[in-house]
Amino acid sequence: MKRRALGQHFLTDAAAIERIFAALDLDPSDHVLEIGPGAGALTARLVREAGSVVAVEVDRDLAASLRAQLPNADIVCADALEVDLGGLLGRAGKRRRRVVGNLPYNIASPLIHRLFDDDVVAEDMHFMVQAEVARRLAAAPGSKTYGRLSVIAQWHCRIQLLFEVGSGSFSPPPKVRSAFVRLKRRPLSDRLDCESAALDRVVRIAFGRRRKTLANALESVPVDWTALHIDPKDRPENLSVADFVAIAKGSTANVARPS
Repeated sequence: MKRRALGQHFLTDAAAIERIFAALDLDPSDHVLEIGPGAGALTARLVREAGSVVAVEVDRDLAASLRAQLPNADIVCADALEVDLGGLLGRAGKRRRRVVGNLPYNIASPLIHRLFDDDVVAEDMHFMVQAEVARRLAAAPGSKTYGRLSVIAQWHCRIQLLFEVGSGSFSPPPKVRSAFVRLKRRPLSDRLDCESAALDRVVRIAFGRRRKTLANALESVPVDWTALHIDPKDRPENLSVADFVAIAKGSTANVARPS
């Protein structure tokens, strides 16, 4: 009951695990941060194939079991939403920094948002998440699943939904399908120039009122729609990432501009 409350569904399907490691293509030069190792279905192999592994597990009993089984792994018993993820990745030294996780469903979205913080820098992130979350990450403008998570994730990363997994691959089986997704961090040269806080604010406000027109949804944000060549009668779900970046930069400029 306790582990159900934590949103834990342990991956048990050997074929799905093989597909995960084929996608990861690990190297001894890799430092892997694993989030939610659970019973260790991925952890033992991560230890064998990567140069170093630190795993964050909130369940004390599971963390203790993993420490006993895998003395070469650094097992941290902590809440992934609160622990210093940047510091754990910083243990990599000169190794390539990567993040892997079978994420508990109840923390997947806020945790992914947290991994976009500027002090949490990894080359790529691979997650098993609820299929709906994976579709939101990869969604295109105009789709029903396109929203705040889509915009912020695609601004930070290139997204690939790699494959879906049925509920029978887990114990206990979830009531929904899952999907394995890759988020490859964009280099600064490939990321649209914008202050991350300004972009997040605009996107959060816009999709908080997604059924309204942009003019109404963003009435609290100073936007010169004519200068941006964006129709204020359009709706948030139809705007591209570049459009939201333009609004965020324009609103910042308007606030900074003397009256």
